[in-house]
Amino acid sequence: MPATTALPALSAIIVAAGKGLRVGGDTPKQFRSWRGKPVLQHSAEALVAAGCERIVIVAPPGLHDEALAAAGSPEIATAVDGGASRQDSVRAGLECLVEFSPDRVLIHDAARPDLPFAVIERLLSALEANAGAIPALPVVDSLARAAENGTMAGKADRGALRRVQTPQAFRFGDILAAHRAWTGPTDAGDDAQVLAAAGPDSASSVALVQGDERLKKITFAEDFDDTMKAPQFRIGQGYDVHRLVTGEELWLCGIKLDHDKGLAGHSDADVALHAITDAVLGAIGDGDIGTHFPPSDPKWAGARSAQFLEHAVELASNAGYALGNIDLTIICEAPKIGPHRPVMRAEVARLTGLDESAVSIKATTTERLGFTGRGEGIAAQAIVGLSKSA
Repeated sequence: MPATTALPALSAIIVAAGKGLRVGGDTPKQFRSWRGKPVLQHSAEALVAAGCERIVIVAPPGLHDEALAAAGSPEIATAVDGGASRQDSVRAGLECLVEFSPDRVLIHDAARPDLPFAVIERLLSALEANAGAIPALPVVDSLARAAENGTMAGKADRGALRRVQTPQAFRFGDILAAHRAWTGPTDAGDDAQVLAAAGPDSASSVALVQGDERLKKITFAEDFDDTMKAPQFRIGQGYDVHRLVTGEELWLCGIKLDHDKGLAGHSDADVALHAITDAVLGAIGDGDIGTHFPPSDPKWAGARSAQFLEHAVELASNAGYALGNIDLTIICEAPKIGPHRPVMRAEVARLTGLDESAVSIKATTTERLGFTGRGEGIAAQAIVGLSKSA
């Protein structure tokens, strides 16, 4: 790996060394296509979006190039050989990160491609007071203990049990030390068990945070057909506001307008495209613009909002949905939207791949009430409809 002088605050390990035989076929499941891209790529992109500065992919021996290609070849990724057990594989990934000394590390199974950003946020927040954090869900079914002869030996208390998911988050130094000190069984179960076995003090504390059913593990062939179970239609809404200031350019619906003031923001502040983008992301349950294009990241300074919308449309496609229509309302006193509506409509249609007849752009005022009525800013509200792709 190339040397670096920066100490990344957050790194990740994606465990992708398994054969995935239960899904059938000769291709490991982590390299197979799911919702339009390799299973592994979904996790890699989610971890990059969450702020990981380095990703180690633990791959089957001899398949490093295939693993990096399946991950989308992010520049921050490298691949190492997996071991005989999951614990050996994770240990290899941790040792690979030693020279970078990250503060925190996320350890994730590639077979869980649908990784919500909200889960990562909860995990990292829990690390502020704990050495480790894992996403967990309650057990809702009744449980029974089984006897050796296959009969019921008694009941089990489901109230004290949880279903554990990944990614699991740790302070890097603590989980590395725990893996190096592990003397238990070959199969530790998961990394939280390794950390918990390191000792009863605070350095081995593992917090439980709310998991998500979307983190379901791909195990069988039918799991690749899960989009068939998705709703036929989805609806999302978005709302955004930006201030009008002197000296800024005014962009609306991807079109630059002549006006004595422009909208202020980290990007080009196109309030209309921001509202549509959030509506699309909301429809597929994938965060908002700030999730994918955080204003704290300097690379998005002055960025055109068109790329935000195109990214959201691509995510919807990967989730198995196509845009059906867009209904946008722009709220302002000035400039007048009517003269620009045809070109705006054409541009939004181009960006989303829709026919112009499926794009509605309206404008209204607030009768000079509120911040828009005083000409201090512009607001926009959008509703989009999605349908399952054929």
